[in-house]
Amino acid sequence: MMNKAWSTNIIALGCVAESYLLEGQLGSAVRNAGLFALSGAVTNQLAIHMLFEKVPFLYGSGIILDRFESIREALKILIMEQFFSPEKIEAFVQSQEHSIDLSPIIAQTDFTPAYDALVQSVMESPMGGMLGMFGGEALIAKLKEPFIEKIKTSTIQIAQSDSFMNALNAHIHNGSSTLTQTIGDIVQSRLAELTPLMVKEMLHSLMKEHLGWLVVWGGVFGAAIGLVSSLIM
Repeated sequence: MMNKAWSTNIIALGCVAESYLLEGQLGSAVRNAGLFALSGAVTNQLAIHMLFEKVPFLYGSGIILDRFESIREALKILIMEQFFSPEKIEAFVQSQEHSIDLSPIIAQTDFTPAYDALVQSVMESPMGGMLGMFGGEALIAKLKEPFIEKIKTSTIQIAQSDSFMNALNAHIHNGSSTLTQTIGDIVQSRLAELTPLMVKEMLHSLMKEHLGWLVVWGGVFGAAIGLVSSLIM
C-alpha cells in the first residue's frame, strides 16, 4: 500500500502534467500549484530522511545516529523523572503504608523449624536427660501444634503493633533513595543494550505516521503558495 508521502508526490506531479493540457491562466495556476506542492512535499520528505539516514554532502544529516548517546541518556532521564523519581516512589510508599498486612504471609509460614529448634534446645539442656527417662521427644510431641499456633498468633500481634508498623514504614521511607538508585541502574543496563540502529528503527516506527503528514501538509501549503503566486502575477 502506497504511503501518504509518495501519494502526495504523485498527485503533485499529476497536477503538473495536467497543467500542460490546460491553456492560459488556468494552466499556469495549476502548474504553479503542482510545482510548489511537489517542492514542499519533496523538501519535507528529504528532511525526514535526513533525520534517520546520512546523505552525502548534506551537513547535519543522520542526526539520530550522530546523537545516539544523547538520545539514550535523554530516554533514561525521561523514564526516571516521569515514572521513578524519588517523589513518585515516596508518594507510592505513603499510599501503601497503611495497607501493608503481613498476617496472611505469617499464617502461611511453616513454623516447624522453630518447634524443632525448641525441642533440640530442651533435649540438649540438663532437662534432656530427665525427659529421656520418661519418653524423651515423644513426651513433648503433643506440644507441637499448640506451640506453633501460639507462635503464629504472637508473631501476627507483633506485626500488627504500632511500633512494628512505624519501624517498617521508616525503613521503607529511608530506603526510597536506594530503591531509586537500584531502578536507575536497571534502566541504565537495559538502555545500554540499545544500539544506534535499534534507536533509529524505534523512533522511526513511532514517528512514521506523524512524519508522513508533514509531507502531505508540505504539499498542501506548497500548492496554496503556488496558487497565490499565480494570482499575484
